[in-house]
Amino acid sequence: MKPRHQRTIAIGAGVALIAIAAALVLNAFQGNVVFFFSPSQIAAKEAPLEKTFRVGGMVETGSLKRQADGVTVMFVVTDTAQSIPVSYTGILPDLFKEGKGVVAQGRLGSDGVFRATEVLAKHDENYMPPEAAHALSKAEAEKAAKSVVPSGGGR
Repeated sequence: MKPRHQRTIAIGAGVALIAIAAALVLNAFQGNVVFFFSPSQIAAKEAPLEKTFRVGGMVETGSLKRQADGVTVMFVVTDTAQSIPVSYTGILPDLFKEGKGVVAQGRLGSDGVFRATEVLAKHDENYMPPEAAHALSKAEAEKAAKSVVPSGGGR
């Protein structure tokens, strides 16, 4: 076999190995991607029913209820426009409080209850996850736009 053919085969094998490696990496990333949805997006049926995703916003004041088993809690996440009930079994983060920012990861049940497998709370007084902050500001802007009453131009 000529050296030219050997080089062509070596280059082809190298390209094939790189393509296989890239496909495996992309497949691993695709399996670990978790999308974020606001309560307004969930209420608008934009969130998937059978896939894991994150929901974020504020924990509604007065909504935290602990079940008799001591580890299951129910609370409501709101973006001030819409609210989503959340069920979580486990130990809540120390910084989890009503009226504070939260991001929960899990799945939306067909009954409309978000079943969280992980709950993340803000870590200081000024921090809120960027997705949750954006969703809250967008919901507040939409709420303000709906409440603005056009003034008549007549006298």
